[in-house]
Amino acid sequence: MNHFPSNVKFFSTPRIIEGGRSSYNFTNFNLALHVNDTKDNVLENRKTLRKIFQLPSEPKWINQTHSSNCIDAELVNKIIDADASYTTKVGIVCGIMTADCLPVFVSRKDGTMVGLAHAGWRGLISGVIENLINSFHSNGEDLVVHFGPAISENFFEVGDEIMKLYLSKNTNFEDSFTVKNNRIYLNLYQAAKVILEEFQIESISGGDRCTFQESNEFFSYRRDGVNSGRMAHLIWMT
Repeated sequence: MNHFPSNVKFFSTPRIIEGGRSSYNFTNFNLALHVNDTKDNVLENRKTLRKIFQLPSEPKWINQTHSSNCIDAELVNKIIDADASYTTKVGIVCGIMTADCLPVFVSRKDGTMVGLAHAGWRGLISGVIENLINSFHSNGEDLVVHFGPAISENFFEVGDEIMKLYLSKNTNFEDSFTVKNNRIYLNLYQAAKVILEEFQIESISGGDRCTFQESNEFFSYRRDGVNSGRMAHLIWMT
């Protein structure tokens, strides 16, 4: 259960929706223009997105580069390289896309500011969550967080160098890794919690889905490679 204020709306799109236009591996609700789907299909899907979910405005899409860049969504009038955005304005829709990486939704408990981050293993270790949280200028107990669907630890094998990178930054990341049969697996949800707990954020929900395993529900880059579509994750205030 999430504890977001009633004026804050957020959701993650499903892989398939009535009226979705994409086909083949993108069936049927891919929302990304940078994959091999046709532009017409994607633009029609984005129209459907706004209509079905009753968005107050066109989402402020950003060009995600696995960075730590966090920007004010109100300033996005063209595509900007960033991996997190926030707003204090009613009706502005912050948006990211994923196909395994972790979407992190954040809101003040009083409903005066919202934001979200795209946190894959690179963005997470480079500070994208910290930069988003710092943008709120709030105490941790005044914030609430929800994790959207991401790849689960069971399917997210990483190299030894990634584990060493995480542990060199913070030894508390140790519990975010599991070693089975000489293979190393990263729990993105747990790693994000390590960061949030350092801000004394305790109101956290989500973290129980798997984009790789739930193939009927979600796109997954690890599963489908370059032929994977993208889900959208959106948050705004009414």
